[in-house]
Amino acid sequence: MGSILGILFHALGGFAAGSFYIPIKQVKGWHWESAWMILGIAAWVISPILFAYLTVDKPLEVIAQTDISAFAITYIFGVLWGIGGLTFGLSMRYLGISLGMTVALGLCTAFGTLIPPIFNGTFTNLIHTDTGFITLIGILLCLVGIIIVGFAGVQKEKQYRMENNVKTSAIHEFDFKKGLLVAIISGILSACFAFGLEAGKPIAELTSTMGTNDLFKNNVLLVYILLGGITSNGIYSLFLNYRKKSFSDYTIKTQHRNNNYIWAMLGGITWYLQFFFYGMGTTYIGKNLEFASWSIHMAFIILISNLWGIYYHEWQGVAKKTNVTLVLGLTVVLASILLIGLASTISTYL
Repeated sequence: MGSILGILFHALGGFAAGSFYIPIKQVKGWHWESAWMILGIAAWVISPILFAYLTVDKPLEVIAQTDISAFAITYIFGVLWGIGGLTFGLSMRYLGISLGMTVALGLCTAFGTLIPPIFNGTFTNLIHTDTGFITLIGILLCLVGIIIVGFAGVQKEKQYRMENNVKTSAIHEFDFKKGLLVAIISGILSACFAFGLEAGKPIAELTSTMGTNDLFKNNVLLVYILLGGITSNGIYSLFLNYRKKSFSDYTIKTQHRNNNYIWAMLGGITWYLQFFFYGMGTTYIGKNLEFASWSIHMAFIILISNLWGIYYHEWQGVAKKTNVTLVLGLTVVLASILLIGLASTISTYL
């Protein structure tokens, strides 16, 4: 039952991560960096502090007793993860949306899932256990599904270009070598969130020993990691505000300003919930297979975001073969989630 709840919480986290951009689409008349800054404040400052206060026993004491080195390493991983999010956009620019997303998320899934057990020296043990071997097959299957979904996206872009006889800005600047390099950097740095959670386990355990339910033991840790995220993203957003002279977005009263604040903050809160549920999912998934949580999380993000794309008719008018490829890819991703969940279930009975 615990592993089933773990999968369910990861599904909720994936739904949040795959849905946070929907409120952002309602922001009108603002520059991107202004909306991103407000989203970031809500997602990486207000929400983690608020949720930690509401769910953690003696949060101030936990913070006071946190070793400075543990805080520093998790904060640094947060900064690097934030940079990974920024370079993710560049991979779209040089590879196109579908190919860029496939490469970046695929690498992020692989690095974030496999490096922690390799770093801890437990990867060999996984190969020699039935549950570990099944989980690794599930991860491989997840990567295959991501590639198939990405291939469907490439085919969609190719069809649209042929029909419209135009090139998008991403294709116009297509550079496979440069794009691959940026996507690799993005994949590695985006996976730093998983590394931060791994490095911050002493903080989570301290939170637990102070009386907090294990379900919420990662919530103080999230505060530290996301402070790093707002640092890198905040500096970049403010730099763009300065360069584009867009600070007025925050202050000049327009018919959309108040609604823009609401929608951007709603997007930020939704975004934060992905890791709130992620922390709960890792608690239930089981310590032996906790490393697989990142793979499950990324799989659900890909699954949910593509389902939203179907809902908003982003695939309308594409060839039947392309739609079949998309459905096949999503099915493989779903199968990988179920396989990893099966391995986690088996481990609880061994």
